Amino acid sequence: MKVLQLGKFYPITGGVEKVMFDLTVALSTAGVDCDMLCADETGKRHTMVKQLNENAKLITTPTWIKRYATCISPSMITELRSRCNQYDIIHLHHPDPMGALALLLSNYHGKVVLHWHSDIIKQHVLLKFYMPLQNWIIHRADVIVGTTPIYVNESPHLKHAKDKLTSMPIGIDPVLPNPQKVEKIRKRFLGKKIIFSLGRLVTYKGYKFLIDAAEFLPDDYIVLIGGSGALKNELQEQIESKKLNSKVVLLGRVSDEDLPSYYGACDLYCLSSIYKTEAFAIVQIEAMSCGKPIIATKIPHSGVSWVNADGISGFNVEPCNSKQLSDAIKKVMSNKELYDQLSKGAKIRYNDLFTKEKMLNKCLEIYHNVLRK
Repeated sequence: MKVLQLGKFYPITGGVEKVMFDLTVALSTAGVDCDMLCADETGKRHTMVKQLNENAKLITTPTWIKRYATCISPSMITELRSRCNQYDIIHLHHPDPMGALALLLSNYHGKVVLHWHSDIIKQHVLLKFYMPLQNWIIHRADVIVGTTPIYVNESPHLKHAKDKLTSMPIGIDPVLPNPQKVEKIRKRFLGKKIIFSLGRLVTYKGYKFLIDAAEFLPDDYIVLIGGSGALKNELQEQIESKKLNSKVVLLGRVSDEDLPSYYGACDLYCLSSIYKTEAFAIVQIEAMSCGKPIIATKIPHSGVSWVNADGISGFNVEPCNSKQLSDAIKKVMSNKELYDQLSKGAKIRYNDLFTKEKMLNKCLEIYHNVLRK
């Protein structure tokens, strides 16, 4: 079996790229020949090939320009045309119009796995032009894989492809906090119950509602929000205007080295996202791997509230509802028996569904089923 992971960008900055890379490494380490082809955002002018291990190559093609979160890389088309017949399976990660166009023009006749990470929601203009190509890849795919069963089953774009749908939850290695760094963070916020959240400071993350929720929390709570983004100044002004400086801290970008220790130091993780743009939220399973209870939102047609099983690994509340967020946080933090139950449930749910080994085994099962057809 020889597989190509196709789509998105390099360097790896988002969830889709991380899943692509993790699958490439995991499959190749397990003995499967698996390459990864994507557009390079670093400004390189030539196609680059990097040997990851004896069974895997990373192939990056130069980007001319980036518009509507899409890297325009014509070299991807020619590169795929020259290589595609080497592969038994091309695993296309959606949404990525450039990858889909390259597949259309490649003259590839083998099996196609379409990994449906998310509908295109924000880029309405792009979607109008992309729809014929999107319909083609849905028809072309031998199987369509979602990160949760809910998302693909409720996507309006996949309603005529129900017989092709399956799901493969994202899997990660457990987050391993550094005890010394955890202690340092706990000392910085001594005597506080730490609520942690992480993500880009953009509208769909719903941080304005999490900040408002802090108004309803007692003074011995602190909300730490990690990440950078366009709304940084607006959110900081909200914190200051509501006199919440002692209850909410914008941490800025948290380094990869420090991030595990924030998961370790927090008492509870809160995901306040409000739109279906948040399809899965890897941060939830990162926190679960540390045994942290989750407070998340019931975004319609999203997989977020499937990842966080209500009453098992945490609680899910209505989006855009600051009072429900604060009430759920206080409910968990004020009841030690409930806290311990949810903490244990979060760790069990991670181990049962969201390990990298589970993702690898499910991926191999999907590939073998496709090849047997």
